Formats: sequence, C-alpha cells, structure tokens
Amino acid sequence: MEVAIRKLVFSLLLLATTVMVSCSGSGSSKFRAENDIGFDTISVNKRQHLDDDSTKPYCDIKVDFIYPVSSPKANLDTLQHFFVRNMFGPSFDHLEPSAAVDAYVNNYIENYSHDANTYSETVSDMEELNALIPGIDIDDSENNTDNLFYSYFERLSDSITYNQYGILSFQIKQSNSKGEAATYYISYSNYVINLNTGNQITENEIFNAGYEKALQSLIVTSLLEQNGVKSIDELEDLGFFGINEIVPNTNFLLNDKGIIYTYNKGEYSAYQLKAPQVFIPFSAIRLLLRDNTIVSKLADL
Repeated sequence: MEVAIRKLVFSLLLLATTVMVSCSGSGSSKFRAENDIGFDTISVNKRQHLDDDSTKPYCDIKVDFIYPVSSPKANLDTLQHFFVRNMFGPSFDHLEPSAAVDAYVNNYIENYSHDANTYSETVSDMEELNALIPGIDIDDSENNTDNLFYSYFERLSDSITYNQYGILSFQIKQSNSKGEAATYYISYSNYVINLNTGNQITENEIFNAGYEKALQSLIVTSLLEQNGVKSIDELEDLGFFGINEIVPNTNFLLNDKGIIYTYNKGEYSAYQLKAPQVFIPFSAIRLLLRDNTIVSKLADL
C-alpha cells in the first residue's frame, strides 16, 4: 500500500511539473516567445577624395547593416529583401545584402563626383559670364565664385528593437550632410514584421476602424507627459508646432509593452529638437486593438 501511495504521489508531482513547464515564462507553445532568427552585420566605412587627391574635398560614408541570415518562421529571402529595400531603397531590392551594401556605397560616391562636376561647371559658367560684364566687382558676394566644393558625409545603420512572439521590429537611422550645418539631417524609419506571414504590420491591421481620433489624443497626452508640461501652448513654447493636428504617422515600433511612434525633425517639432519618440502602453490602447491579431495577443501577455 505504501509503495502504491509513493507511486501515486510521484505521478502527481510529475504531472504538475509538466503542466508548470508547459505554461511557464514565455507562454504556450502556440505563442512561443523566441523567434530564433539569426543575424549578421556588414560594416563599411569609405572615404573618397575628388580626383583621388587627399588635399581636395571628399565624401565619407559609413554603413552598418544588420540583416537576417536564418529564420525558422518567415521565408529568409523575403526577410532579407525587406531589409535591403527599406535600408537602401527599392532600386537595390533585387540584390543580396552584401551586394546591396557595395552598390549603395559606390552609388553614393558616384553621386558625389557628379555633384562636384556639376558645381565646377556652374562656377566656370559664372566666371565666364562675369568676364563679359564691364566693371564688375568679382569680390562682391553676389558675384564671387568659390571653386572649393563641399565635403559630404552619410551614416546609415539599422538596429533590432524587438524580436519575440512572432514580431520583429527594427529601426533605420540615417544622418547626412552636404557640407554646411544647414544641410545636416537625421531621420528614423521604423518597421514591424509579422513573421507568421512575412508581411509588414500596418496600423489598419492593429487597430479597429476609427482609431485615429482616439490615438491622436493619446499621442498628445504622451508628448505632454514626456516634456513635463500641461498644455499644447507650453509644448509650442518648447519648439513643437501643429500639435492640434498631429496624427499617427505609420512610423512605429512594437514591443511587449506597447507602441512607439517616431516623429522626425520637421514633422511637428523644430529641427533643433530631438526626434520625439512617443510611447503609448497597451493598457491605454487595448480597446482600440483588433481582436485575434498577433498584436492583440502580445498586448494580453
């Protein structure tokens, strides 16, 4: 009898352990946490002087490209081309990652050389025109020509911001300048992929119809809280503008806490400000989410 009791107790403990393991941590097997995607990085840093003369202006480009190299869920070719297309542009979509990086860098250098040649031709034309004008003061700012072309630079990189529960979020950061402080620009582009389908997740897939107005209010509230102010007028005093008309701009990331919208400089804020990252937790938008979607499941974790 004692042996039988021991066997029963052992069986019950084994069953309880099995149930606990199957239900613990990352959720059920139907909504597994790990995506098991493998990534690699290609880094290129290249400087090219005009006419290969180190005393002349140059273009400087640096690319750090993180891209998927293995995927048990989504088709790898589809994933790679999605990364390539959004990192470098649709004209590079047909290329493999390493070839796309090389082509993009070479294209950047060629465009710089073309801009420099165009500038040189323009300066030459202006000098010829000035020579035909009697008594012209070539030292005057309106007539003066500068043969020195500007140096260019660009920095292009991407980062994986979330990679679980069948969702992959990544952000592309691009900064560039064409020689003057006024030409410096930095931008952020966000993308979210449903690995079960291989497609990009859109706002219309996430939210119920008519979500825009409610989400607009939440975006304004988040901006007020992040900047420590209580009114739109105070936001505008900080350098924001058009906040009454702010709308969801499709430029978002997802994680297991909520949705993050990025508004690049010049959208609703002055160029002197950092690009606002507006976080809205799932608890605030749960009623706006479509039921039975990969995102609503993420919100319910």
